[in-house]
Amino acid sequence: MTFRQRFHNTMHYEPVDRIPMMDFGYWQQTLARWQDEGMPADGLPGKYFGMDGGWGGVGKDIVGMYPLMEVKTVEETADYRVFRDATGVLTKEGKDFSSIPMYLDWLLKDRASWREHFKWRFDPDHPDRVKAQKEQIEVARNDQDTNLRRLHIGSSYGWVRNWMGVENVSMILYDDPGLFEEIIETVSHCIYKVVQRFLEAGLKFDFALGWEDMCFNAGPLISPTHFKQYLVPHFRRISALCRKHGVDVIAVDCDGKIDGLLPLWLDAGVNCMFPVEIGVWQADPVTFRKTFGRDLLMIGGFDKHLLAQSPSAIEKEIRRLLPVVEDGGFIPHCDHLVPPDVSLSNYLLYVRKAKEIWCKNIDVAPTGQ
Repeated sequence: MTFRQRFHNTMHYEPVDRIPMMDFGYWQQTLARWQDEGMPADGLPGKYFGMDGGWGGVGKDIVGMYPLMEVKTVEETADYRVFRDATGVLTKEGKDFSSIPMYLDWLLKDRASWREHFKWRFDPDHPDRVKAQKEQIEVARNDQDTNLRRLHIGSSYGWVRNWMGVENVSMILYDDPGLFEEIIETVSHCIYKVVQRFLEAGLKFDFALGWEDMCFNAGPLISPTHFKQYLVPHFRRISALCRKHGVDVIAVDCDGKIDGLLPLWLDAGVNCMFPVEIGVWQADPVTFRKTFGRDLLMIGGFDKHLLAQSPSAIEKEIRRLLPVVEDGGFIPHCDHLVPPDVSLSNYLLYVRKAKEIWCKNIDVAPTGQ
């Protein structure tokens, strides 16, 4: 079977020779460490590890804010840079990229800043956006890539949280709910129209993927009540549009403890969770399958932190996930980028054991060659 056939059959609970062998990705510091430990510096990590492939996206730069804002440097030293990014967020970023950036201020604060700097950037029919989308459609039509093709379906709360900051977006739900609703409706309408043009152009997609990151280690950043009121209609409309055009694997990328929102996502037609981050709250694909049955598809769900532990701990978790793998609707891989505390030898062991246990070593590429 091909990589694409394995993906589709796995996600539809149909017969498959084995699951796809994939991973989320790797920190640059991780790759640098592995090169010091013997991994070739040239070539692609996925090929070295004998992975099946990944996915290429359509729509990411078209579906959201357009045009982006000008990036402006405010301060720069040998160690860090402070700049106003392309969405108006004042950001302090270390030059070694070893930690997440620090967010200092947000341009989007109120109705005035929304309408001056943001709202007009979500016109789905802006001539430059339409032109860029037509060009992307033509490239996609001629694309011979054997990787999966993902349709990017944007973000609702996740983007707004980025533009305003968690505290500000949380307060506005109570101080000016009408503004929050206007922002969500404006952004969602733009996403819908752009996605509609991609689908009506006749492009074929393996799955649709949105991004949210709207949960933290204790649950959602927005209450399920507000999620149902403001966001479920958006997800439901996008999901229906995708299914109308034959795209029935509809995933959301959301880190954190997602349990409180999962039933609402499923009700809205979003049927796949990615990357099923384990975290200190111990999310568990086995428990999710018992709770939600085959209605819930999953990609990810292997605790990346186990890769820094003993070989026996790694193999134990691979075997623990096997019943869900064999049930279908689940493609396991690390629940986020592999961190730099993981040795090359441990990761190679993980890949080899995953191919042996999850894939039965059926038609797998060599590992570490």
